[in-house]
Amino acid sequence: MERRIHHAGLAGKIMSAENAAAQIQPGMTVGMSGFTGSGYPKAVPLALAGRIEAAQGRGEKFALRVLTGASTAPELDGALAKAGGIDFRLPYQSDPELRARINHGEIEYMDVHLGQVAQYTWFGFLGKIDVAVVEVAGILPDGRLIPSTSIGNNKTWLDLADKVILEVNSTQPLGLDGMHDIYYGTALPPNRQPIPLTQAGDRIGEPYLRVDPAKVVAVVETHAPDRLGRFSAPDETSQRIAGHLVEFLKQEIKMGRLPENLLPLQSGVGNIANAVLGGLRDGGFSNLTAFTEVIQDGMLDLIRTDTIRMASATALSLSPEGVQEFARNIEHYRERIVLRPQEISNHAELVRRLGCIGINGMVEADLYGNVNSTHVAGTSIINGIGGSGDFARNGFLSCFVTPSTAKNGAISCIVPMVSHVDHTEHDVCIIVTEQGLADLRGLSPKQRARAVIANCAHPDYRPLLQDYFDRACRDSKGKHTPHLLGEALSWHQRLLEQGSMQP
Repeated sequence: MERRIHHAGLAGKIMSAENAAAQIQPGMTVGMSGFTGSGYPKAVPLALAGRIEAAQGRGEKFALRVLTGASTAPELDGALAKAGGIDFRLPYQSDPELRARINHGEIEYMDVHLGQVAQYTWFGFLGKIDVAVVEVAGILPDGRLIPSTSIGNNKTWLDLADKVILEVNSTQPLGLDGMHDIYYGTALPPNRQPIPLTQAGDRIGEPYLRVDPAKVVAVVETHAPDRLGRFSAPDETSQRIAGHLVEFLKQEIKMGRLPENLLPLQSGVGNIANAVLGGLRDGGFSNLTAFTEVIQDGMLDLIRTDTIRMASATALSLSPEGVQEFARNIEHYRERIVLRPQEISNHAELVRRLGCIGINGMVEADLYGNVNSTHVAGTSIINGIGGSGDFARNGFLSCFVTPSTAKNGAISCIVPMVSHVDHTEHDVCIIVTEQGLADLRGLSPKQRARAVIANCAHPDYRPLLQDYFDRACRDSKGKHTPHLLGEALSWHQRLLEQGSMQP
């Protein structure tokens, strides 16, 4: 194993994952690295889960408050949840075991905008951080840390935690050195100053994370890859959604509302997002920039071909093939990718200044443009709001995309009223399904409803939506945003009772 630890004092703290995990006691708040399956600690959480299972086998309660950057992997979220070791979790998750326990009421979960986690921690809203467990790619002779494939909230955990456990992962390429930009100029109100970033690729900080060596209680050497899955090729539905959005962006250029190289792109996670990025490449766009949270395979391909000349993010979330491509041409990517803390990648001030174009998925939208990104039938969490709200409220354009139906047509993703609201009608500009695109800018509620029904609803559900809207316009006491409150959520009730929204 390649030695990555060049600070003598920290090299003296190398120990097993089991001994490091012994530093974490029941009831502690632990800040862990990890963002969309990359840069998470690989060994200590597994050792900790084993310790928790042993304690609970003796009848001892052992659970933690776990804070991360975003979703992690089975070795962290899955293992700790299965062991019954998580009492509270934030801010975003995707592990099936963890999700099931949240929805069964066994784990408390706080869904929060990713751009707010660091400042909430600094404000003291989340309590004291007892231990930070952070993966890095290496330790320099002066004790500074080479960040891994994600930064997330690592700066905040390292700054505020009483104790620090470092995992040094020799699988992560040393070519990451120099790709990061850690800004240490944030402050608490009323002492804040403007963040001096005016272009997506600006470097305003330093390439390394700082840590007080006296706080480091353990260093664990690991050699394990990020566990990231493959994305399926875009299907016809995703390609149609991408086509509608790309054509819309071309029209915005013709109208003079966007420059030819657009504005910095923010793209959510998933196959539709990758399809949209592929559509931009095939549509002849060039000289693009991105100011986003995650770089996936679709965006990496645009960077490889210089369709995107500069991309800013907080994490790399690549398939195994994407990881190989990244490592093989890392010199090319290091000149075109900047990885930042998520308090910067998702900062409202910067999103608004740069005029980002946000493209995010959703569960459902209603007639008036309210969007549910997180819940099934209003009660069961899927993953979380992630960074979509950071960009929807503050960006130049907020676009939400989804197939018009789910579960083989049993569910309409356009409904009379969403069962949970993550993004209000005030923050939603564009809704896109494979059926078409509804431009909601400058429209009143009833005008929005007509646009959504005509352009986005599936033909199997369009007459039902039109009937509901017509009767609401006639019978609703209030005519500004007409609703029939007695049946606004009846579609979801049918789904729960009959397994389909169809009457």
